[in-house]
Amino acid sequence: MTLPLSVYRLLTRLLEPLAPRLLDARVKQGKEDPVRVDERLGVAGLARPPGDLVWLHGVSVGETLSLLPLVERFRISRPDLTVLVTSGTLTSAELLARRLPPGIIHQFAPVDAPAAVAAFLDHWRPSLGVFVESELWPNLILAARDRAIPLALVSARITEKTAAGWARFPASARTVLGAFNIVMPQDETSADRLRTLGARIDGEVNLKLSGAALPHDSAAFTSLSAAVGDRPVIVAASTHEGEERAIVQALAQMADRLCLILVPRHPERGPAIAADLARDGHSVTLRSQGTVPGISTDIHIADTLGELGLFLRLADVVVMGGSFGSCLGGPPWGGHNPLEPARLARPAITGPDASNWQAVTSALVAAGGLVQVRSPAELPAVITGLLADPATARRMGERARTAAADAGAGLERLWTALQPLLPPTPRGSRR
Repeated sequence: MTLPLSVYRLLTRLLEPLAPRLLDARVKQGKEDPVRVDERLGVAGLARPPGDLVWLHGVSVGETLSLLPLVERFRISRPDLTVLVTSGTLTSAELLARRLPPGIIHQFAPVDAPAAVAAFLDHWRPSLGVFVESELWPNLILAARDRAIPLALVSARITEKTAAGWARFPASARTVLGAFNIVMPQDETSADRLRTLGARIDGEVNLKLSGAALPHDSAAFTSLSAAVGDRPVIVAASTHEGEERAIVQALAQMADRLCLILVPRHPERGPAIAADLARDGHSVTLRSQGTVPGISTDIHIADTLGELGLFLRLADVVVMGGSFGSCLGGPPWGGHNPLEPARLARPAITGPDASNWQAVTSALVAAGGLVQVRSPAELPAVITGLLADPATARRMGERARTAAADAGAGLERLWTALQPLLPPTPRGSRR
């Protein structure tokens, strides 16, 4: 082990006795689950089933949700394996509780301290560990390597800042990345950065491009559809601060009376957005309060978790949030996943900043399934054209769905790459 890694292990060992107090403080701040906080110390909340177990890890919402197609593939193709999914945030745990299939286990990931990591691995004894994106915790990774657990780093995305940090300790970076049997970055930029740090690259895969359409509650859809009536529905999905007002002001110029549904990226902002828009004279309802967008409602704020699939299905046109920050004088959020409306064949519009999804955005625009505008001021013209020509809007949605299906082919490459690392199928079991 390199000197920096030895120092890191020593420091985390010395500081580990403080972990319970730090976690208790996070509980009081609402950042940890008070009932399950001991899982962060490696104390399992559930018994381990017998047999082989595969462990899939993603730190937060985006990473863990990107694992769902792989979870489903394990469930169908290798039902003999127990699947354990770990994550590190409350929000991810809440969403996974709704989205994981029956029989799939969720636990909070242990803090990266030697005793917590050892307790976690002693209990779960995984036959394979799959890490998503760039969650590189040295104690966890190296302890798994020392136990001869095969590891895969997939859909890996490493920022320039993170790569520069690891580059200060090149031997340590090579040691940590060398613990992985497979490294599959999500794009060429991350591949180049990881290769520079000493990783062997085994191909590319972006799990966020895979997967089925977001789920929805059909009864809720029927209720909301009836409440909206025959008004056109515009859904602004995954919006950030400043975007809501800009989009509302832009669409106020349209002649049609719309039902605008805002789905803030951070649902806890819902009441503040509602108060802000009400002061501007708009009639606003909040999903979290159990209200529905009636005929007199201008704006409905969908400030709940896990219901984006419901609201996308209601949409005649979708506006992707997180893509207008830079043109509004705010931070460049980089956009959000345009495949979510595309998988539902919904025509969509994105702003100028889609840097987090540049390749996908370019592919959808080239396919004719997505329109990119320079600012919210350009939204009315595009939306008016789509609402006036439903046949064109339908064709645009279908082109988007076809392009989304093409983008999702990477899951098959990943499944093939994982086969040599998986425990053998028991005799008599089906693949």
